[in-house]
Amino acid sequence: MNKTVNYIGRDVVYGIGRRLSLALFPPRCLLCGEPGGGGLDLCQPCNRNLPWLGVACRRCALPLPASETAGICGACQRGRSPLQQVRAAFLYQAPLNALVLRFKFHRDLSAGRLLAMLMAQALAGAERPQALVPVSLHLGRLRQRGYDQSLELAKPLGRALQLPVCTLLQRRHATAPQSELDQAARRRNLRSAFTVAGSVPAHVALVDDVMTTGATAQAAARALHRAGATRVDAWVVARVP
Repeated sequence: MNKTVNYIGRDVVYGIGRRLSLALFPPRCLLCGEPGGGGLDLCQPCNRNLPWLGVACRRCALPLPASETAGICGACQRGRSPLQQVRAAFLYQAPLNALVLRFKFHRDLSAGRLLAMLMAQALAGAERPQALVPVSLHLGRLRQRGYDQSLELAKPLGRALQLPVCTLLQRRHATAPQSELDQAARRRNLRSAFTVAGSVPAHVALVDDVMTTGATAQAAARALHRAGATRVDAWVVARVP
């Protein structure tokens, strides 16, 4: 069947289901409890207060001065990265960080769906990859948490942007939480952490929740390049400034 027809059929079904869900369960702002707007569990005042990322480095998504025209920060100009482009919807600041924590550590999948829809808005003009690749959890951590937050972001994001989601990455071993390590230790912690299972499209975009130093995304990108990808981008909810 034609791929376009598949997308149309899928979107019709998804659209009907979403309209029915909105009729039965009107959206309610996850931050303040007021009625949501625009079909989202977020009211307009809270939406305006979110730390949307403005001008940022194309290679690492660190914020840049509004007057910056080169589009690449000094560190990225001096170094090399396996990531062609990094796009973040937000800075990791209040009140956005509360949504991320609820989603990642408190089993609030509705917060994850909201974050994915906000990502879709921010990435509407981004160059499209051939597939989205969630940054996978190790099996042990997946069993502990009960869900893979990157996959739960990628699925609604893929539906919104009409992109397939490919679970290609596998964690070889359980790594220490990145938040507990400094930058050098983060790189060592992730050395050879990922393997790739399956055929890799030429251009893919990694999907993850928060980027701090970029070590996780870079380790995953190297594994995808070794498996045949020619371009790897990273799409994240938020960038730690």
